[in-house]
Amino acid sequence: VQLQASGGGLVQAGESLRLSCTASGSGISSMAWYRQAPGKERELVARRFTSRHSVYAESVKGRFSISTINAKNTVTLRMDDLESEDTAVYYCSARRAGSSMDYWGQGTLVTVSS
Repeated sequence: VQLQASGGGLVQAGESLRLSCTASGSGISSMAWYRQAPGKERELVARRFTSRHSVYAESVKGRFSISTINAKNTVTLRMDDLESEDTAVYYCSARRAGSSMDYWGQGTLVTVSS
């Protein structure tokens, strides 16, 4: 599975940004976005399952929205009301059914200035 991410950039606090990622391959059961801020561990931001069930980190609930187009293995992360604490490198990932192994895309930098 190979993933190609796009989006990211520099925005001011309170603004919005959208990240997109497309995965090649088959048998994908969920796609997700993680992020890693400087000096911190990588953390899950949101995961979307093919069942359309989604899970979010507490810190982004109500501000971020994840969506997928299952037929195209595409995941989008809509980020609203961005905060400086959201500054990080964002990574998309995909998992195949029956596996907990993540396939990773290249990171994309999101910088939120206050």
